[in-house]
Amino acid sequence: MNQQPASVPSTIQPGLSLSYGYGTDRGLRRELNEDSYLASDPVFAVADGMGGHEAGEVASGMCVRALAGIPQLATAERTVTAAVLQQYLLRADSSIREATGARAGTTLAGAVVVEQMGLPYWLVMNIGDSRTYRLSQGRFEQISVDHSEVQELVDAGEITSEQAAVHPRRHVVTRALGTGDETEADYWLLPVEEGDRVLVCSDGLTGEVADEDILRILSTVGHPQDAADALIQAALRNGGSDNITVIVVDARNVLNDAGAATTAPRHDPDAEGADTLPRSRGSQAATQPLPQQDTGASTPESGEPHDDRH
Repeated sequence: MNQQPASVPSTIQPGLSLSYGYGTDRGLRRELNEDSYLASDPVFAVADGMGGHEAGEVASGMCVRALAGIPQLATAERTVTAAVLQQYLLRADSSIREATGARAGTTLAGAVVVEQMGLPYWLVMNIGDSRTYRLSQGRFEQISVDHSEVQELVDAGEITSEQAAVHPRRHVVTRALGTGDETEADYWLLPVEEGDRVLVCSDGLTGEVADEDILRILSTVGHPQDAADALIQAALRNGGSDNITVIVVDARNVLNDAGAATTAPRHDPDAEGADTLPRSRGSQAATQPLPQQDTGASTPESGEPHDDRH
């Protein structure tokens, strides 16, 4: 399965209004699409399966189905916490291991809309090398931090980001669900700003399309569905060597600290080929830990993945 329930415009809560678009493509070189995704307010997530021979699709589908069981999806409440998310991810991890004998796994990236003291936040989660970006008030940044060998090398100062993009081990992840020892997600809690545009995607997009080209599309294509379609087409034009999955979410009518809805427009755009692999236990890549993020949530300690994606 590649998708578990999806929808488009959402005005479930008074004030904050979300609109979103999404899509997935097998790419030009894959026999199967092993990505799955969930786009249903308040949860927007992309899972990139690994294992080959349909096992990756099984793993990513199980992950997405686990997240679809979060009660807030049925009640339309924005009260999910990092602790709740981690609980469901652990369920997914257990189900995948049982179904595949720990021979398959999946990465996961996503953003969940939550409310604290009446104000909306993006609760971003990440495990592996799928990514979440945000375009906010003219600023574009990658929120998630890849769990990959090349990211550790970048953090250690051994290679540059440009070198990481072409490094022979750029597809080796250090965390995944369903395989290995490291199954803990990282979390970030960010206030929702008026006009925010959030992108959640698999590495089939970021492996083919540079950040500056992603920004250009997000900045110039108005409707989130059109933006999602344009990003997928850009990845296909650049080679489409992997499965490509994209979710674009726009936030409008965001409540400010005084409880009033703001309607400021979003930033005016006119003003400005290999498989992912969990790391083996014997790998000798840099091991400098990523800096701790202040997310207001903590998760248990764990170890490293070890199976290969085919």
